[in-house]
Amino acid sequence: MTEGKRQKQVAIEIAKELNEIFLKLGITMYEGGMISISSVKVTPDLYEARIYLSFFQVKDADAALEKFKSLGGEIRGELGKRMRHQLRIIPQLTFYQDDTLDYVFKIEKLLDDIKKSPQPPKEGEGNATDLNGQ
Repeated sequence: MTEGKRQKQVAIEIAKELNEIFLKLGITMYEGGMISISSVKVTPDLYEARIYLSFFQVKDADAALEKFKSLGGEIRGELGKRMRHQLRIIPQLTFYQDDTLDYVFKIEKLLDDIKKSPQPPKEGEGNATDLNGQ
């Protein structure tokens, strides 16, 4: 099912506000790494917002994700203060790790491995005999 126009608009606004909240709370940096919002998805009833976080050079991404989950109430409260005139109900925030970058790096590594591996001779190359038998 595709996202509706209102869902997309709300998701964009939530992402903007959350970026500012993260900066205000000082949670964009964790253990020398950087944390950013890669996407926000809102359910059709606008009661839940799924926030996908991207972790760049964070040693323990699971611990960082747990930190965000523990701060979820405080973050939602701040979001409520900022968006109270735009939304009737402030959505529940659920945080997830966005592993898209990990997936991209894995695919690139596999492609590099394929390029480095020896290739079998193509048909018509090498020792194959001519159609005339020569």
